[in-house]
Amino acid sequence: MTQPGLFDIEFRLDDLSKIGDSLVFLNETIKWDDFDKILRMARAKDRERRGASNCSGRKPFSLRVMFKVLILQSLYDLSDDQLEFMIKDRLSFMRFLLA
Repeated sequence: MTQPGLFDIEFRLDDLSKIGDSLVFLNETIKWDDFDKILRMARAKDRERRGASNCSGRKPFSLRVMFKVLILQSLYDLSDDQLEFMIKDRLSFMRFLLA
């Protein structure tokens, strides 16, 4: 077996966890399932208000992921453009959103 490289994803994520990635703690502490019903109800009310359309296109991101995106934006005081860049750039953000 070879030694893990500096850029191996698993190695980098392990290092982030050892250093103390606060987003891992957040994911372990918060019961995200508890928000699913509330988020579905909010989306349904918004669709009723705007009039739901049957447009085809790309499948939307899950409500939970979008909720977590808003949490990241608020925690780190990021603009929409900055947030999009950070999600693509930071492993800790990616792991938080996908967990």
